[in-house]
Amino acid sequence: MVDNTCCERMAYDLGQTCDQHADRFDCPDALIAQVRGGFGLIVHDGASSVIEIAFCPWCGKNLPEIGPIDLSSLQSEPE
Repeated sequence: MVDNTCCERMAYDLGQTCDQHADRFDCPDALIAQVRGGFGLIVHDGASSVIEIAFCPWCGKNLPEIGPIDLSSLQSEPE
């Protein structure tokens, strides 16, 4: 079971691998992603987008919020 999950089904989804897709975001069988401490439904749009979820879709437990993005590592463009 993957650490920090609420149930076995969530752990299963987060731990599954695909022999056809190296990246989980490319695999249509991958449903959930763990992002900055929270969880989201993967948007299969060719990028790495998620829609944050507040409750586990399998057991209904409350899930932690996705944390803020740390923008300090991004370089600013010269003015």
